[in-house]
Amino acid sequence: MYDFQTVHTRRNTDSIKWDWLNEVYSVKHGEEILPMWVADMDFALPAFIEDALVERIRGGVFGYSFPGDTASQSVIDWVAKRHGTTIEKDWLLYESGVIPSMSLAIETFTEPGDRVLVHGPVYPPFRNTPANLKREVVTFSLTEFSGEYSIDFDKFEAALADSISAFIFCNPHNPGGKVWSREDVKRIADLCAKHNVLLISDEIHADLVFAPHKHTTALSVAESTDHIITCMAPTKTFNLAGLQAAYMIVTDATKRAKLKESAMNAAHMGMTVLGTTAMRAAYEHGEAWVDELLGQLQHNMNYVADRLHEEVPGVLVPMPEATYLLWIDYRKLGITEKDMMHALLHEGKLALEPGTKYGPEGDGFLRMNVACPFETVKDGVERFITAVNTVK
Repeated sequence: MYDFQTVHTRRNTDSIKWDWLNEVYSVKHGEEILPMWVADMDFALPAFIEDALVERIRGGVFGYSFPGDTASQSVIDWVAKRHGTTIEKDWLLYESGVIPSMSLAIETFTEPGDRVLVHGPVYPPFRNTPANLKREVVTFSLTEFSGEYSIDFDKFEAALADSISAFIFCNPHNPGGKVWSREDVKRIADLCAKHNVLLISDEIHADLVFAPHKHTTALSVAESTDHIITCMAPTKTFNLAGLQAAYMIVTDATKRAKLKESAMNAAHMGMTVLGTTAMRAAYEHGEAWVDELLGQLQHNMNYVADRLHEEVPGVLVPMPEATYLLWIDYRKLGITEKDMMHALLHEGKLALEPGTKYGPEGDGFLRMNVACPFETVKDGVERFITAVNTVK
């Protein structure tokens, strides 16, 4: 039903993904490099979102606005249908993004010098955000075997018990693509409650889960939810990051009041009118589009894994259970990250993300974004093979 094959020109559109390569990778000719790094998609908006935005723009007036009851109901319905979790309108707090939401929660409920726990490897802002707020970042490493991640709960609880104020949980996991089991999520939520630790659950990739796996919200399994702040958004699912739309789900009224006060003090303006419009359209009409998207992503991932298995046997491409991000394991090649990145950028003309960006646990891995037309995926794979053949 939907077009996931048209290649859209994004260069010279002020795209971070396509137009910031010189700055991000310190190269001179970024226009020669194929970007498969930052997590945004190269698919165009589906028509039902574009039509809603055009209709709103034609209204012609863009004064101060807020997400009204209809937008909130679209969130409630989406979370119920896609994730089996019942939420209430009063629990919703709107923000410009998941990372601003996370930052607001840390600033509101912890103090400078407090210890914030993260797991490694993990999306860099999990470390950077609390560190920038003068909190002490503590990391416990996930257990990894052939690219598959699990949690050593004895180590996790020992870390929680060591004067931790907040734990930032990546569910599903970025970069590993792990969909945490219902049992894992419940255990994490209940251990955080036991040790009086605020659980900030980043669930931005919740919609991008491949069957038969299912996302489990922390809210749906915890014995108590007062200590949980859930951060979600339509932006990864529908590629709306530039429109800035996200929300927190907070069941505890006292915490909501404190978050609202902090947001007001910091002059946070919440979501834009176009972000709200796009979110509502996505959640009201987007189920079939997401289901078809997941099929395209699975096809792209299978192609990358099969092709690299044939051409570069030492490279492992574990199939992620969620996200549109491959976590490529090249440790068997014995190539340093410095040499690998040089070969990718200068020989293959391909921009991937180095694993150590996600912490020392990521050494020997690369993150590849395959949320793009199949033609682009094929190009990226050939560039990868060319690069690796220069350093093997």
